[in-house]
Amino acid sequence: MDIRTATTTAELLAAGHLYDSPPTPKWASLFLAAGGHLMLIAHVDGAPAGFVSGIEMLHPDKGTEMCLYELAVDAPYRRRGIGRALTDALAAEARRRGCYGMWVGVERDNEAALATCRSAGAGDDGVFAMRTWEFGGPS
Repeated sequence: MDIRTATTTAELLAAGHLYDSPPTPKWASLFLAAGGHLMLIAHVDGAPAGFVSGIEMLHPDKGTEMCLYELAVDAPYRRRGIGRALTDALAAEARRRGCYGMWVGVERDNEAALATCRSAGAGDDGVFAMRTWEFGGPS
């Protein structure tokens, strides 16, 4: 397994089978241009097998922390430590960038995600409620 930071639109598009929806060249380009956004892709035998995306979040009274935005591993590669390796790689990059911490929101019934977080050393910060606003489809 080889974990690399995606730096081109082509790399992001090649990992499209791992995302929730098909990526577009426009959105991939905007992602790469956005400051503080990064995606690490795990390759097995040269093919994308998983990814983790992170977003640096900055606040005037806290400094910068990393949000683990999304983690996915292709079904044939699950339970091989790829999710843990991607999480560890994102945490290492967050430390390198000077982030004071990292966080992720996980549904309480998502056992695979909870196990990955535990194995990577994440603590449980308690139950919280998430509320969302929907503004229509992607543009």
